[in-house]
Formats: sequence, C-alpha cells, structure tokens
Amino acid sequence: MAAGQNKKSSSKQGKHRAHDFMENKALAVEPTTGEQHLRHHISPSGVYRGKKIIKSKGD
Repeated sequence: MAAGQNKKSSSKQGKHRAHDFMENKALAVEPTTGEQHLRHHISPSGVYRGKKIIKSKGD
C-alpha cells in the first residue's frame, strides 16, 4: 500500500478541506408526496422513488 513520504501539516489539511463545506446539499423532491430529501436517501415519511419503504406506526 502506498504511504506518503512527508506528513501534511494541519494547516495544509485545513486549506485542502476548506471547500468541502461551502456548497449546499443536493436535494431531491419526492414525486408522490412532494417532500424534499437528500438525493439517494429516504424521505422523512419513508418513501423512496415512489414506493413506501418504511412503515410508520399509523400504517
């Protein structure tokens, strides 16, 4: 396995990762319920791609 020759300092690491927290998360809209959720994740009501994945207590 490859190993770095020199240790990257903490300030260099921080500068490298600085852009990771700037963009907004990509949201998707569930076509059946209209709820927003993270892409490739289940919506808050338990629906994914138009299908009920998780049953709630009321179902």
